[in-house]
Amino acid sequence: MHVIGAGLPRTGTLTQKVAIEMLGLGPCYHWVDVLANLDRVAQWQRALDGEGPWEEIFAGFHSTVDWPGGYFYKELMQAYPEAKVLLSTRTPQAWERSFRETIWDMGHGESLLRLLSSARAQVDPRWRDYLALVERMFWGPQGTFAQGHATPAELIEEMERHNAQVRATVPAERLLVWEVGEGWEPLCEFLGVAVPEEPLPHVNDRETFLGRVADGAIDTLRAWRERQLAVSP
Repeated sequence: MHVIGAGLPRTGTLTQKVAIEMLGLGPCYHWVDVLANLDRVAQWQRALDGEGPWEEIFAGFHSTVDWPGGYFYKELMQAYPEAKVLLSTRTPQAWERSFRETIWDMGHGESLLRLLSSARAQVDPRWRDYLALVERMFWGPQGTFAQGHATPAELIEEMERHNAQVRATVPAERLLVWEVGEGWEPLCEFLGVAVPEEPLPHVNDRETFLGRVADGAIDTLRAWRERQLAVSP
């Protein structure tokens, strides 16, 4: 394991994944890998239960950014003592809006995203299990935002608390606090690799997330409807 990403979701983590892979330190595990294969959810539930199946989870991967991996940055630091830790950050207000319009909306309120996600959970047990994982990691008693998330101020307070905790926990020589707008140089210097000739990629992870959730729900519901029609008398 080369890199452990401790930055919260919505801090340019998909850009980080692509960048780390461009630097030859991948494949890099990211939330999109869970969305692409919901069978991975059970592994992370076991991790939340304290089992720590890291070799199984990260088989074939050499770095990780975003959640679920970032949730376990302390455990992963111990499991992979040679890995460096990347704390990605973002302007609090911009982060809060992006986080609320994606991950928070998926489980709360009356947004189209939440309604589509809930409808899929009615017909797709694997998606229901995925939402249970999100609940545990973010909103439940052991979640990142267990102390509050209903208002923008609460989300920002929890974001700042998480970032401060990472800074206090990770030894300075093992930690880089980085915004994607800073470009390649700080990241490459920290990781001890050459700066690529290509510009740092800027991947729209918001659109990727919304597309995966919304398109996945629509496709699943369409397939469910087709099965219902097939068995109708």
